[in-house]
Amino acid sequence: MPIRTIAAGAVVAMLAIIAPPTPASGDDFARQRVRLVAELQADADRVRLSTGRQPFRAEVLEAIGTVPRHLFVPERERHRAYRNRPLPIGHGQTISQPYIVALMTDLIEPLPGQKVLEIGTGSGYQAAVLAALGLEVYSIEIIEPLARAAGTRLQRLGYDRVRTRWGDGYDGWPEQAPFDAIVVTAAASHIPPPLLRQLKPGGRMVIPVGARFVTQQLVLVRKAADGRITTRQMLPVAFVPFTRQTQP
Repeated sequence: MPIRTIAAGAVVAMLAIIAPPTPASGDDFARQRVRLVAELQADADRVRLSTGRQPFRAEVLEAIGTVPRHLFVPERERHRAYRNRPLPIGHGQTISQPYIVALMTDLIEPLPGQKVLEIGTGSGYQAAVLAALGLEVYSIEIIEPLARAAGTRLQRLGYDRVRTRWGDGYDGWPEQAPFDAIVVTAAASHIPPPLLRQLKPGGRMVIPVGARFVTQQLVLVRKAADGRITTRQMLPVAFVPFTRQTQP
């Protein structure tokens, strides 16, 4: 039988496909976070063109650079944790693309000490970024296993400014209202009225609006001092759908 030879480059390519990713060390992840922040900084023109705003605030990028995203994704996804893309976290849900996390955080114009409501805890990454900015975060997740896992993870990592709850986010968290800002991480067909009521005058909400298989829009909601609501579509997005608990 004739012996076939394979070029060395082809062997390397084949091994790269077959071999599992090499586990990264803490230093490797730190370097990857630095690269991710640099990539987001390079997206300055994209931010300006899509939103009409200046590039991301330095403190928002600093928070992205300190939160260990690899600890908020399943272990099998950790080698991809600092790519600027969404990743699956189980139960049909995803962790948002870092660019979108930075944008949504920047749009609420966060200030230390403010109280923020998050609808859709997911793995807890967005809540951790908000907490890293000195915000008091109240986060609701409708999928019980995700809610419990995120709460445990955030406590273990020392994010004491985050309180989590398992439940239907449509009704918000009325006993903790009003909120300086609200961040919704799932696409709703409309802006829930209870969330508008729980937004403090002068506050901001960012929410994706639209059905699952049509173009969704990331909407910035402002509530004036007199309670008047204004909205602005910022850019097209693709989020998992906003789900409700089944009513008896």
